[in-house]
Amino acid sequence: MFMRPTAALAALFLISTAPLALAAEKPTDPQIAHIAYTAGTIDIEAAKLAIEKSKNKEIVAFAKDMERDHEAVNKQALDLVKKLKVTPEDNDTSKALAKAAKEERAKLAKLKGADFDRAYIENEVAYHKQVNGALETLLIPSASNAELKSLLETGLKIFQGHEQHAEHVAGMLK
Repeated sequence: MFMRPTAALAALFLISTAPLALAAEKPTDPQIAHIAYTAGTIDIEAAKLAIEKSKNKEIVAFAKDMERDHEAVNKQALDLVKKLKVTPEDNDTSKALAKAAKEERAKLAKLKGADFDRAYIENEVAYHKQVNGALETLLIPSASNAELKSLLETGLKIFQGHEQHAEHVAGMLK
C-alpha cells in the first residue's frame, strides 16, 4: 500500500530518532507522560473527525474504537500522574506532534468520501507504526517509574492491535 508522507509522520519520526538527538539525556517521566498523552489526544481528535466525515461503516467503527481506547488510556495516564503527584511536562516532541497533527487534520478535513477514508486509514496505519516504535525504542526504555512503564507497556499492546486493525481496514478499501 502506498503511504503518503504526512506532517504527523515527520513529527513522529522525531520521536523514533530521539535517542540519537538525546544521546546525553533521555526524556524524563513528566516529558514521557506528556508525549504519550499528546499522542493519544491526537488519535482521539482524528477519530472524531472520521466519525463526523465518513459514511463507511468500517471506518466509523474503527474510529469509534480509537476514540474509546485512547480516551481510556489517557484517563489512566491522568489518574496515574495525579496519584504520583507528577505534572506532565510539555516538550519539543509533544509540541511537534501537536503541530503536525493540526496540519494533518486540516488536510483530512478537506477530503470527502473514499478519498477521506483512504487518507484517514493510511494515516492511522502509519501513525500507529510510528507511535508503537517510539514506545518500544524510546518511551518505555526511558521511563523510570515502574507504574508509568507498566501503563506504557499496556498501551503498546493495545496500540499494536490498533495497527493490525487499521491494516485490515486499509486492505478492505483497496
